[in-house]
Amino acid sequence: MAAYMITSTLRRVLLVAKHASFQSRCCVASSRVQYSTVYDSNEKTFDKILIANRGEIACRVMKTCKKMGIKTVAVHSDVDASAVHVKMADEAVCVGPAPTNKSYLNMDAIMDAIRKTGSQAVHPGYGFLSENKEFAKRLAAEDVVFIGPDTHAIHAMGDKIESKLLAKAANVNVIPGFDGVVEVSYTVNMVVLATTFCKEGFRLSSQEAASSFGDDRLLIEKFVDNPRHIEIQVLADKHGNALWLNERECSIQRRNQKVVEEAPSTFLDPETRRAMGEQAVQLAKAVQYSSAGTVEFLVDSNKNFYFLEMNTRLQVEHPITECITGLDLVQQMIRVAKGFPLLHKQEDIPINGWAIESRVYAEDPYKSFGLPSIGRLSQYQEPIHLPKVSHMHVHFLLLVTYGATRAEALQRMEAALDNYVIRGVTHNIPLLREIITHPRFISGDITTNFLPEEYPEGFKGHQLTSEGRRELVATAAALYVSAQLRSQRFLGNLRVSTTPQEQRQWELCVELEKGSHTVAVSRSGSTFTVEVDGVTVEVSGEWNLASALLPVTINRTPRVLQCLSRDAGGDITLQYLGTQFKVRVLSQLVSTLSAHMPEKVPEDTSSILRSPMPGSVVAVSVKPGDVVAEGQEICVIEAMKMQNSLIAAKAAKVKSVHCKAGETVGEGDLLVQLE
Repeated sequence: MAAYMITSTLRRVLLVAKHASFQSRCCVASSRVQYSTVYDSNEKTFDKILIANRGEIACRVMKTCKKMGIKTVAVHSDVDASAVHVKMADEAVCVGPAPTNKSYLNMDAIMDAIRKTGSQAVHPGYGFLSENKEFAKRLAAEDVVFIGPDTHAIHAMGDKIESKLLAKAANVNVIPGFDGVVEVSYTVNMVVLATTFCKEGFRLSSQEAASSFGDDRLLIEKFVDNPRHIEIQVLADKHGNALWLNERECSIQRRNQKVVEEAPSTFLDPETRRAMGEQAVQLAKAVQYSSAGTVEFLVDSNKNFYFLEMNTRLQVEHPITECITGLDLVQQMIRVAKGFPLLHKQEDIPINGWAIESRVYAEDPYKSFGLPSIGRLSQYQEPIHLPKVSHMHVHFLLLVTYGATRAEALQRMEAALDNYVIRGVTHNIPLLREIITHPRFISGDITTNFLPEEYPEGFKGHQLTSEGRRELVATAAALYVSAQLRSQRFLGNLRVSTTPQEQRQWELCVELEKGSHTVAVSRSGSTFTVEVDGVTVEVSGEWNLASALLPVTINRTPRVLQCLSRDAGGDITLQYLGTQFKVRVLSQLVSTLSAHMPEKVPEDTSSILRSPMPGSVVAVSVKPGDVVAEGQEICVIEAMKMQNSLIAAKAAKVKSVHCKAGETVGEGDLLVQLE
């Protein structure tokens, strides 16, 4: 059986080769994924490191610290007191209440924790204070080492406009645009779907920048049509040495946020890879960079590449680089921060195998490919059984699979997603599974426009083929009969219309997606033979009806379905190929009688605008009595640092407004009602 591993609130699962052995709670290594042994394990670095972060990345850093013999200090908010990263650390200090600005972003409290514990260095992880130059300055003032680049590099690469100028000066390819000095030789436009949205788009972009970063300046550049987003991992020391550790393909995105990443890229040839790597190193040396960092590029269809930005921290997706190179990036960051030189040469950096990361978000993929979702987690089961999680970030988990080939890594990702159980909170596993099994993704023909191009009407879930429909109908029928047989054994009351001597054959009606199928079911041992639309489907498996997972074999093909709900009336909700389907299984008699029952008429929602997500109201553009056109902006909701413009579904007069700017709203709250 393949091995999986978990960390904490923001959890990472790494699925590698068969018979893998666990190396820690944060990662998995096997004979197929080995860290480099070039470095002396007896090197003296730090006695104690404080990790100014939480969740997965805190656990990730602690794993390497433990390997290096370094004691660790965790910081936590009130609600994270029992979190996994707190339990993993040698010491833990509470730095404030749950709001991040009062805890994980509270520099005063974190500085106090450093003094209290005598920590010699701080690893910031990613997010929070990882790219805050003021934090790095405060550490330096107290002779505490910041495990990351110096403040000059953080500042230089943190300003999008200044970083472009520095990249250009370092002979790094940049997108032609306006830099405040040179005028471009072509018309500059905002890229929009229609000219009527240009003003609205400019305003939203400016507001988002001001809200998230306190700076409403906008960088205007030439539009690169259908690009790929490919980033280069760099590693540099304080002695002028710098390496590029190959690339990560990050083109699968929604709203400019990464969803699926892989290393290496299917698109780059050795010459382009080398050119991108060399330019990334040129930029790192130009700003005297010393640590792990990531240089991001846009790459067009002709393999022309342009500098986008440099992230002066460890990236969320760094494990896929570790998988294919064998380098422990956290270990290298710690060594560099202590002043040790890199011992690897560029020719030592390999590409071994293939790694893929899927970001499992607490989002509804059916709403704009993923709007934030909230709820109470009622069931949580990873591909193997490990302790449940109690407090959740918008990320549930970062799932990494590794294989000798891309096909092997994809196969493991598909299996892991099928075996991952989350109940009570909407998540994006249906979208992730569709992406990794999509023929275009499998072929490697992807760009940053993959999602809107493949799902122009939005994501609708897995679309059943005729064969898939028969498989689902047959499985539902087999599950229903299995439940009835169980009831017969325990209650002596078989609800399927049959006589005692005919108990191995059943006639049922199965309703799925507004279609109805009359099926014949026969049973022999653990195998059910189901006739669906004149086609025989064999379903076998020793499933447990109380289990969330249903491992079955359908026509000799192994599959893992999930049973989300099942009631005595024959209503079953199954997760099949990542998507949830509601199925109703009835006896012939009940099916005939139910045809006479009145159908419930759905509510007309075109006159009601509800919040599609929890968030805050940024602006309300209408008032009672206003006449709006179809598609006109009604209000703007901000969630997860993204502003979402909500529009009218039809032309109508505004009847009432139930929100105002500055208010916090929940998913489904009534915002505006039209006549």
